[in-house]
Amino acid sequence: MIGMPGKSWSAPVPPLSGEEQLIHANLRRHVEVLADRIGERNVWHPEELAATAGYIRDTLEGSGYEVGAQSFESQGQTLHNLEVELTGDNAPQEIIVVGAHYDSIAGTPGANDNASGVAALLELARLLAGNTYPRSVRLVVFANEEPPFFYSEEMGSNVYAARSHQRGEQIKAMLALETIGYYTDRSASQRYPFPFRFFYPDTGNFIGFVGNLSSRRLVRQAIGAFRAATAFPSEGVAAPGWMMGVHWSDHWSFWQAGYPAIMITDTALFRYPHYHAATDTPEKLDYPSLARVTRGLADVVAELAGK
Repeated sequence: MIGMPGKSWSAPVPPLSGEEQLIHANLRRHVEVLADRIGERNVWHPEELAATAGYIRDTLEGSGYEVGAQSFESQGQTLHNLEVELTGDNAPQEIIVVGAHYDSIAGTPGANDNASGVAALLELARLLAGNTYPRSVRLVVFANEEPPFFYSEEMGSNVYAARSHQRGEQIKAMLALETIGYYTDRSASQRYPFPFRFFYPDTGNFIGFVGNLSSRRLVRQAIGAFRAATAFPSEGVAAPGWMMGVHWSDHWSFWQAGYPAIMITDTALFRYPHYHAATDTPEKLDYPSLARVTRGLADVVAELAGK
């Protein structure tokens, strides 16, 4: 459950590289557009949800992709999951999915939850653009992750994963980017559901890799690739999927369809004091740390895609 390859980075982190500085600037811009200029985005704010989808589409097209849409009905509205794909050159039928939800819960602009995940996905798309890997890589944004749609047939990722299962698609790994922008070196800043506090640090300065027992191989492979390439603290766990917090994102939908899937997260409410609050605004995020994490995740995706 808790034994992971490699070691979490424990030395001071180095200054941002030139590439990471560009990632930093782009991440901040994306989050500010989504959580400040657009703001709350969900089925109760349909114009804002549509504006978010439009911004994501425009950004992906600007990175050279052709954007596909999966449309579905919810609360009398037509919503859209959006996807782009880098087709593999050796085993294109084997697919790595990276996903993030673009809606925010009612009453919040959702800077960390989940503009941070969407911003990272948009930057991953830019970083990976033009590359070819043995396996195919899909980057997908989902509508309707937040309650009351979580676990329901109107949850965007559930709609997507069910279609993949019906088509017989060979998804070898799914990474859900969920609330990944808040880090602190303050002691006693990190909490856990029982019994994890006995095994993990009490400082919330790390990125977490979280999966169920069936996805433990993927947890280990992903965090191993991250630790090998990235000077940033990381922790991993493969635990029973019913445990508190382990299933709280779009990876849950892929478990239901029989696919290995993990969540990559700053642990959300176990660390972030503005979780699901009106105060979840862009200035709360740690953009240098988010830039390091995003750059490291590009290496993780490349490793999973058979670099």
